[in-house]
Amino acid sequence: MLAGCSTPAEQKPQNTQQAAAAASEAAASESAAGPAASPSPSGPLFSPTNPVTMNVKGFWSWAFYDLKEDKMYGSTPYTTSDTASMAKAWVAADWLRRQAEQNKQPAAAALQELTRMIRDSETENTFKYHVQNGNLTSIKRMITTCGLTETKGTQNSWSLTQMSARDVARLAKCIGDGRAAGPKWTGWLLNEMRNVRGPGRFGPIEVLPADVQKATAIKNGWLARDDGQWHIACMAVGDGWTIGIMAHYPSTLGKDYGTKTCREVTKQLLTQPPR
Repeated sequence: MLAGCSTPAEQKPQNTQQAAAAASEAAASESAAGPAASPSPSGPLFSPTNPVTMNVKGFWSWAFYDLKEDKMYGSTPYTTSDTASMAKAWVAADWLRRQAEQNKQPAAAALQELTRMIRDSETENTFKYHVQNGNLTSIKRMITTCGLTETKGTQNSWSLTQMSARDVARLAKCIGDGRAAGPKWTGWLLNEMRNVRGPGRFGPIEVLPADVQKATAIKNGWLARDDGQWHIACMAVGDGWTIGIMAHYPSTLGKDYGTKTCREVTKQLLTQPPR
């Protein structure tokens, strides 16, 4: 089923804030994460106007946001799928920003829990922070803060949040430019997302050039639900670009079937084959 093979371009300017200078914690994290990737001497890294075609079962959709040109490219722009663990990036961002707004310094134990939530996709404490954020109110805040147009939340669940691929790309931009986590914690959060490890480290990051990988922040979601479907969500934040990819398909096909979709979409968007 060629659910995501169209390549219409969307230009939707958004008035975004410039992220303020990160506080000492964020600055240290940014430094530890390594320098931003330099433009390729051979030209742009991506060609988002090229067709992206695959013959796969189920639903899939992609979006590429060129931040320098403020242009969105992609397929099936209004269709949504659920985020699963990808939404943990917003849970952490919303909690940290609100702590800073209240002039509170998170305890070291809380930061350790957030680190495991992002890097290892640990779920144990996620609902605790989601409830502290206001539950469904937090998802509604994400929609308004990040200028999302198709996203819908579900009470008592961050993982069932419905998002289109282009809203995922917008959320990635919102995280990268500082609106999501705020000026104090954006650098810290991006560093955690650059250090995702274990079963959550898949998708776009696997096929990017090695130097670009170091500067790319990611958060993915993956879950076989009771509806008989695997739900896969991929989000990446790079230097001047973001990517959002959503998919769901029969659970008998396994997780790797969906992670391959995220890899293949990214490979087809690259101007050069992965090295």
